[in-house]
Amino acid sequence: MTADPTPVGDGLLVVDKPAGWTSHDVVARLRRFCCTRRVGHAGTLDPMATGVLVVGVNRGTKLLTFLVGHDKAYAATVRLGRSTLTDDAEGEATGGADAGHLTEEQVRAAVTTLTGDLEQVPSAVSAIKVDGKRSYARVRSGEDVQLAARPVRVTRFEVLTLRRAGEHDRQGAPVPGGLLDVDVEVEVSSGTYVRALARDLGAALGVGGHLTALRRTRVGGLGLDRAVSLEQLDPEVGPGPAAQLVDLADAARSALPARELTAQEARALGYGQRIPSERPGREGPVAAFAPDGTLVAVLDESRPDARPHVVLAPAGAK
Repeated sequence: MTADPTPVGDGLLVVDKPAGWTSHDVVARLRRFCCTRRVGHAGTLDPMATGVLVVGVNRGTKLLTFLVGHDKAYAATVRLGRSTLTDDAEGEATGGADAGHLTEEQVRAAVTTLTGDLEQVPSAVSAIKVDGKRSYARVRSGEDVQLAARPVRVTRFEVLTLRRAGEHDRQGAPVPGGLLDVDVEVEVSSGTYVRALARDLGAALGVGGHLTALRRTRVGGLGLDRAVSLEQLDPEVGPGPAAQLVDLADAARSALPARELTAQEARALGYGQRIPSERPGREGPVAAFAPDGTLVAVLDESRPDARPHVVLAPAGAK
């Protein structure tokens, strides 16, 4: 007889998403593990990608809005010499040219042009809506979709290793002739498509390019060091979600600037009242904590009076 599941509180789960799973698949599984419908995620990962997927549980879902916009870090492999419809290994080939002649210096020089503030055209198979329909759905139905460029920031784009034809790729298979695999690490603003970076690197070098591997290593301050597998979250085979939950206060301190409240300020916010901003004009959300460490609210301090984006502690928090 299976024991009753341990009740799951409010907070975040940092999941190491396996390959082949959609982000929605992970959320659906965690709703079952956590015995609640109040589960959501911050920032979709493609099925082929692995790594950090931040999931909110119960009141933790209220923090997800403030995590989606955080910068993200990835480890990836770009295959030069072939373009694909989807800008990754799951799409059919659409062109390319022999990349075997490229030197490391040429690759690094092209990477430099894709670092900093850019106007990036998202991948056509992104989830961006075009006249109410997802772009990827239009592409898969045979439409030619042209998306507008949007501003992004690539703060780090580092070449680690080049693997040439005959050498083994990350999966242990030989790199085909005429192709060049480039292992990279990138740190990017929210909304940046690493697939599009692979595409644009190939275009800059005149040979075409696409992504063959992608692993997200960090979302804001939450990294792989805090990530757990689905097996660990399964209460029938591992410790279960309650044991892995990052509580609201810890999650907010990892992700947002912090403000320490007096007991009077904490009570006022708990009743939905405004309080003076600690630093008027401060941009971005601020996590506000009661003297006992409880997360009371997430604040907007852009004006003289701080306004709660969301209140998480009950009235009377101390």
